[in-house]
Amino acid sequence: MDARAIALAVPFFLLTIALEIALDARRRVPEEQRWYRFRDAITSLACGVGQQVLAVAAIGAVQLGAYVWLFEHARLTTLPTASVAVWAAGFLLLDLGYYAYHRASHRINVLWAMHVVHHQSEEYNLTTALRQSWLTALVSWVFYAPMALLGFPPLVFVLCLTANTLYQYWIHVRGVGRLGVLEHVLNTPSHHRVHHGSNGKYLDRNHGSILIVWDRLFGTFQREEEPVVYGLTKNIDTYNPLRIAAHEYADMVRDIAHSTTWRDRLSFVLRGPGWAYRRHAERALGGVS
Repeated sequence: MDARAIALAVPFFLLTIALEIALDARRRVPEEQRWYRFRDAITSLACGVGQQVLAVAAIGAVQLGAYVWLFEHARLTTLPTASVAVWAAGFLLLDLGYYAYHRASHRINVLWAMHVVHHQSEEYNLTTALRQSWLTALVSWVFYAPMALLGFPPLVFVLCLTANTLYQYWIHVRGVGRLGVLEHVLNTPSHHRVHHGSNGKYLDRNHGSILIVWDRLFGTFQREEEPVVYGLTKNIDTYNPLRIAAHEYADMVRDIAHSTTWRDRLSFVLRGPGWAYRRHAERALGGVS
C-alpha cells in the first residue's frame, strides 16, 4: 500500500516540482546558484521511477510480507486498531525505527551502498526527494520488526510508514528557511539540508524523518550554520541511473577482491564509508595491500 500511495501522489509531486522550477526561474541569481539542473533533475526522476516499478512489482512486498509474517507468527500481544494510543505509539515507534535504519545506513557500508543513491545529487530540490535506492525495502523492514513483535496491526504499520514517507518529500527544498519553534520538534527543510551536506561538520547528521527529537536525544543533531555543499565527499559525475544504483556495490566488491585479510573484507561490508576511505588512503600512501 505504501508504494500505491506514493504512485497516487505522483501528480502532486509533478505539480509541486513544476512550481519550484517556475519559482527558481524567477529568481535573479547567477546560474551556479540555481536550484535546478535539467540533467540532474531527470536523473533523479528516473531513479524514482525505477524505485517505484520495483516496489510495486516485488521489493515492497518483501517489506510488508516480512512484517505480516512476524505479526502472525511471533507477536507477543495484539494491540487494538481502534485505539488512538496505539496509533500514536505506532507513529513514534515507526519514526524511531526509521531513524535507526537511516543512521545505520550511514554507518554500515552494505547499507550505505543502497542509501548513497539519495545523496549523489549535487543539487537540492524536490526531485532529489525522489532519487531513492531501488532495494531499500529489502532490509529496512528489520528496523520495523519490533512493531510487529509488539503487536501493532499491519494497517497501523502501513499507514504510519506511508505518512512517514510522504512527509519527507517536502523537506527537500532550499527556499524555506527556519520554522521557529517547530525546529525543536520536527525535521524541517533546514535540518534536512544539513543532512545532505558534504561539509565536514554536516556529515552523518540529522537522520530523522518526521521528528528531529531522535537526533537531539542521540547526539546526531546539527543546526544549519554555514552554506551547504550538496553531494558526496567524492562525487561520481554520472547521470546514468544504472551506474548510480550500482556503483557503490561495484566499489565494495572490488575492495573485497583486492583485500588480503578477512578482517578487511568484512570491514568493507560492515564498517562505514569513512573507514573505507581511510583504508584506501593507507594503501595509496603505504602501498599496503
